[in-house]
Amino acid sequence: MPNTPLNENTYAQKGVQKKIGLFGWSDHMASPSPSQPTYIPMPSDPGGKPIDHEGLLPLVPIHIVTLPSQLPIEFLEPSPERKLVIGFDCEGVDLCRHGTLCIMQIAFPDAIYLVDAIQGGEMLMKACKPALESSYITKVIHDCKRDSEALYFQFGIKLHNVVDTQIAYSLIEEQEGRKRLVDDYISFVGLLADPRYCGVSYLEKQEVRDLLRQNPDFWTHRPLSDLMVRAAADDVRFLLYIYHKMMEKLNERSLWYLAVRGALYCRCFCINDNDYADWPPLPPIPDNLIVEGNAPEEEILSVLHVPPGKMGRVIGRRGASILSVKESCNAEILIGGAKGPPDKVFIIGPVKQVRKAEAILRGRMLEMY
Repeated sequence: MPNTPLNENTYAQKGVQKKIGLFGWSDHMASPSPSQPTYIPMPSDPGGKPIDHEGLLPLVPIHIVTLPSQLPIEFLEPSPERKLVIGFDCEGVDLCRHGTLCIMQIAFPDAIYLVDAIQGGEMLMKACKPALESSYITKVIHDCKRDSEALYFQFGIKLHNVVDTQIAYSLIEEQEGRKRLVDDYISFVGLLADPRYCGVSYLEKQEVRDLLRQNPDFWTHRPLSDLMVRAAADDVRFLLYIYHKMMEKLNERSLWYLAVRGALYCRCFCINDNDYADWPPLPPIPDNLIVEGNAPEEEILSVLHVPPGKMGRVIGRRGASILSVKESCNAEILIGGAKGPPDKVFIIGPVKQVRKAEAILRGRMLEMY
């Protein structure tokens, strides 16, 4: 599949209503409403032929949701008899515990639903809670940490059963013998551009980023503009296609790591007083991996408190101290930073490596200058 952006000429040649940019439509069109879904190009069935950028892609509706009744019943009422895989993302203002979650995007194979948390409010989000916490609905998302944090603190939702494509990408690289550099995480734009998974250039992402810098409250404005609908839909429309591509590559060992790390990333910034006792249990190591005699080591999340005035010692000048810890330990080390919590370090990885990182970081806090 060629790594080339779609443009309006592609659609004009096929007799499709004028489109602009990668995934969008003309900004002169009227803003869509819940009763009049907007259509955008979508990839073919993930189980079928590859996406054909030269041909006409199927048109799939975007539904703007302000009421629970506008969502599919199989989403609202999760069931083991009808398990689902959906693309998932969130948009908001400074998305974290203290920010504002404005939109949840949900991608089905035949439609995209933009759940308007601003207009739908607590009632709408409460209706989505069973699905987001369900083991029967797999949520495919790229970098779930802050989305999970916003859902937990703003709506009491414990995001569960995610496939994080950022984690999956790293596992496939590792599985295929390519070593990832410290803090070298694939961006969503980079993942879309990779011809192994999608092979398209997401040029309009920068346009939205520029608008967010100029107007941080971009996602709070109503009614949703064409640009807002387009940008929100773009972030989920290829996730199911990418998911199926990744599942073809991941072995059983990597699939277990994917499930565990996804669960730990969902919990990461959602610190509470009961050590996550009210969250679903972590996926156990499969019996077949234990029988092989090379069972993967248990993975955990550790939340390390940093006393006032000590975070500078943990991070070091230009990040040199924290980088050296990451290089010496096979564990993910995350800092709350400006979005918070500012006095915590989060460590995810095998038990021994997490304990090693804890010991080094505690030593750094005790160092005198």
